[in-house]
Amino acid sequence: MKRRNFIKAASAIPFLSYGRLLAQPSGEKRLIPDIKVRPPRLKKGDTIGLITPGSPITEDELKESITNLSNLGFEVVPSHNVMASEGYLAGSDKQRADDIHEMFSRKDINGIFTTRGGYGCTRILPYLDYKLIRKNPKVFVGYSDVTALLYGIYKYSRLVCFHGPVGISTFNDYSVYNLLNVVEYTLKDFKMYNSVDNKPVVTIRSGKAKGELIGGNLSLVSSLVGTTYDVDTKGKLLFLEEVDEEPYRIDRMLTQMREAGKFDELSGLILGTFHNCVPKPNENGKIQSFSLLEVIYDRLGHLNMPIVYGMSIGHINSKLTIPVGAYAEMDSVGKTITLLENPVI
Repeated sequence: MKRRNFIKAASAIPFLSYGRLLAQPSGEKRLIPDIKVRPPRLKKGDTIGLITPGSPITEDELKESITNLSNLGFEVVPSHNVMASEGYLAGSDKQRADDIHEMFSRKDINGIFTTRGGYGCTRILPYLDYKLIRKNPKVFVGYSDVTALLYGIYKYSRLVCFHGPVGISTFNDYSVYNLLNVVEYTLKDFKMYNSVDNKPVVTIRSGKAKGELIGGNLSLVSSLVGTTYDVDTKGKLLFLEEVDEEPYRIDRMLTQMREAGKFDELSGLILGTFHNCVPKPNENGKIQSFSLLEVIYDRLGHLNMPIVYGMSIGHINSKLTIPVGAYAEMDSVGKTITLLENPVI
């Protein structure tokens, strides 16, 4: 086809209505810093920036988030686009990335919490200014879909981030104790014990292991495999959690990670609570499925490393706050995670 005719034909192709949302930024190459950065510790009276980087929230959820964080002794400042909504997203990709940049660049903001997860965080990873984030280190907290941001920031800013409660989480005594003792780091060599109100913790493979903590929601972690935001798991303590996925879906995601070599050189594997990850009956009312633990033993039981299932990580009321990038030790028999370095300064 002649160039003129090709251009003419191409100009007749209609743009997608979501073309603006789907547009990608320029393919700038990023350097991965060698030195890890720890954020300044939080203290009572500090100001928290509140962002919504994934799915949109309601006014009641915004009020709930502000109340929850205010009750911890913090001042709370919502970002400019915290209540934005565009389809199933909390505003455009640019709006959500801009809010992250706003909160990291503002000198009056000491820490950043997300209001919720949902969907959309992976979309804004290419838009983030990782140099800006690295130059302005702050406590950054969230989980679920926010796993994507924890991965991107950990890799390209080398900033220790925190897999912990979002604004609309349940802030009970257990969650608050573990959150504050990590982001304020009031205890030396802080040891995280599993919550007594959860189901029994299962030792899959016995032992202790040390390494940097990395991980989050299994769906997000597995979806990042093969992308530029995937993280090298060699020598790491990988933690995973999930919610509302049937065992065969867990099987698929673990198999993908296994075949991609993500478990090959791990130091240890910490599985959180896979809440409501149970088989559902078919159209005849029958359940034909492996159980969750059967899948875990089948996919992971051969690994020569400590593995524990059922730690208080994930979509549950009583949750641990895990500092992504901090050096720690796991004990799959004692069911503990011990921080071996200060995650904040």
